[in-house]
Amino acid sequence: MMEPRLSLVTLGVADLARSKAFYEAMGFRAAFENEQIVFLPMGGLVLALFGQHDLDADMARGNAGHGHIALAHNTRTEAEVDAIIDHAVASGGSLLKAAHKADWGGYSGYFADPDGHAWEVAFNPHWTIDAEGRINMAP
Repeated sequence: MMEPRLSLVTLGVADLARSKAFYEAMGFRAAFENEQIVFLPMGGLVLALFGQHDLDADMARGNAGHGHIALAHNTRTEAEVDAIIDHAVASGGSLLKAAHKADWGGYSGYFADPDGHAWEVAFNPHWTIDAEGRINMAP
């Protein structure tokens, strides 16, 4: 049986150098890279940037629009949401949905990286985030 945890998120990207530059502008730092892949540690998880065609070949699957996904980054304040989205857009990303008060009581918005991968940036007043960035969902 599989342990219920996520170790790595791999994004198929059109231009590895462009994507690496974008994520480094967002504050990520590469721990390993070669001509096919870049590994960016992120608080116990790893974000991997992998050339789209190389990733499709590695999965042995043609990509016909499968795998719609939104990554999420939770913040400690509403102001951080706006700052991160603004920085993402200034660094080469695009605004998908401006930050706003959400129906669930928080504050969130979306940006896309240069390859169109969606990131939600959200403040959830019902959660706390420890110094290492781990979410505590306990009431």
